[in-house]
This record gives sequence, C-alpha cells and structure tokens, in this order.
Amino acid sequence: MNSRLSTIGLCRRAGKLVIGFDAVIGEVKSPKGMTGGVLLASDLSEKTKKEVRYECEKTGAAVTEIPETLDEIKEVTGKRAGVIAVLDDGLYGSLIKERQ
Repeated sequence: MNSRLSTIGLCRRAGKLVIGFDAVIGEVKSPKGMTGGVLLASDLSEKTKKEVRYECEKTGAAVTEIPETLDEIKEVTGKRAGVIAVLDDGLYGSLIKERQ
C-alpha cells in the first residue's frame, strides 16, 4: 500500500472523509463551505470527472485526480468510490503533494 492510500485510510478513521459522488457534491454545495478538497480516481469515467469538476469550479472547491483506482481506494475505505472529499486542508495538501 502506498503512502497516499495510507493517508486516505487515516482520513477515513479520523472522520475527515466523504465518500461517493452524491455525498461529495452535497458537501461541495454546502452553504458552510468545504475545507480540504476532492480527489478523483484515475479510472473514474470522464463524464463523472467532468461533472465533479464543474460543481467544484462553481464553488471554488479544489479537485485533483490521483493515480489510484476505484479498487485501490476501496481497499482503504471499504466502499468502491472514485469521488472522495478530504475535509481537512492539511491532509488534502499532503495527499496532492504526494502526487508529484
């Protein structure tokens, strides 16, 4: 397991993770605003990626595609989802830093 997946697992255990398209979009549209950002699995459909990016753009929420797949994310979250939101700026920052 790579360090990004470990960090995603940590976010889940800390209650700082929202999993799934509908839940994430609900969080992005929340009137209180969203801290952190949205992560997209590499094998998510282009249509879904486009929809998420559109909603994030409207609200200014950060969105990043990661190289991990739906199945790899499922290993650490317990749910097969390609759209996840990390609700902590520091944790989100460390996840996207690992991308480079």
